[in-house]
Amino acid sequence: MLYHVYEWQRAALGPARAMADATRMTFSNPLNPLSRNAFGRSIAASAELFERMTRRYEKPAFGLTETVLDGKAVAVSEEIVWRQPFCNLLHFRRDLPDNGEKSPRFLLVAPMSGHYATLLRGTVEAMLPHGDVFITDWVDARDVSLADGSFDLDSYVDYVIEMLRHLGPDTHVIAVCQPSVPVFTAVARMNELDDEAAPSTMILMGGPMDTRLSPTAVNDLAAEKGIAWFRDNVIMTVPWPLPGAGRKVYPGFMQLSGFMTMNLDRHVIAHKDYFLHLVQNDGDSAEKHREFYDEYLAVMDMTAEFYLQTVESVFIRHDLPLGQMQHREWKVDASAITKTAIFTIEGEKDDITGHGQTKAALDWCTGLPASMKKHYTQPNVGHYGVFNGSRFRKHIVPRIVEFAKDHGAN
Repeated sequence: MLYHVYEWQRAALGPARAMADATRMTFSNPLNPLSRNAFGRSIAASAELFERMTRRYEKPAFGLTETVLDGKAVAVSEEIVWRQPFCNLLHFRRDLPDNGEKSPRFLLVAPMSGHYATLLRGTVEAMLPHGDVFITDWVDARDVSLADGSFDLDSYVDYVIEMLRHLGPDTHVIAVCQPSVPVFTAVARMNELDDEAAPSTMILMGGPMDTRLSPTAVNDLAAEKGIAWFRDNVIMTVPWPLPGAGRKVYPGFMQLSGFMTMNLDRHVIAHKDYFLHLVQNDGDSAEKHREFYDEYLAVMDMTAEFYLQTVESVFIRHDLPLGQMQHREWKVDASAITKTAIFTIEGEKDDITGHGQTKAALDWCTGLPASMKKHYTQPNVGHYGVFNGSRFRKHIVPRIVEFAKDHGAN
């Protein structure tokens, strides 16, 4: 019922948003004398703030049109090379000469945890100069018809395996945060089957592999509430006339309320500063705010079965570290990983994935020699800094590329 109320409220505010937008344009028009004083800019700023706080933010674009190789600009284009109802595999094709030289192939597995894959725009941008980049572009569950079936944690693992087989041998798979567990499961299964498409390397970045270690507030919430609480309080039904009407989901707006609550003071201050920047005609600062929140406030629904299975298996029962993780009828055997080198990366100040949670995976891979296992903790970064930002570009990317070259065929 709450989902229906949310959609009704958003529709009901449509005329008010249109009026606010018209007011903003009127009072910011340079032909209007009031646009040049604090009174007029205050009205325009108030109208813009109202419109932005009541809109639904659509999926952002990656917007990556070029990269730099050897000091030269190279055009980049997006293409979907594999698709399923809940995910598209997106390739960032670089316009390179066909001279026979091969670059490392990277599969970025983006988290299905509320935000779109565009959250990894900076990750993709940083990796493009170093190799051929593909990314999982997850589809908003509210846009997937019930006729397309369900999607759970087992389905996620199936998708990863299918994508790796589509890309072929000598792929380097990078799991950012949440997908670390299903990616690890997929790689273990492919190694056990001696699948020729098993990746050369697996890079796990800030992933909740063993949430018993250095538990964070996110981990404590799952342990405290139990799976029944999540099933009763956050699972809702997509309303008509959305394409996924009738599907049980964990709605994006519910996830966003959780994100915002964790750092509410910071968001309140950010919006207050945004208003002041607009009044002061500080266009650069205002634009930075828009860019950040256009991404941050764009959220997607997750299927109920995927969300609940992940919470229960990863955060409550700790199936993987206890050796009880299953993919369908198959029990995950970490010791079966014998030909995929593994690199774990953590952030020193990560408050989402605690210290040691990702590194724990190295100890489970008893079938790998020490030379095929590596760990790195990036000083002075939180969760986001593990896969984005200046320290990621300067310190983490070179280590990923070096690891891929050391253990790949190319």
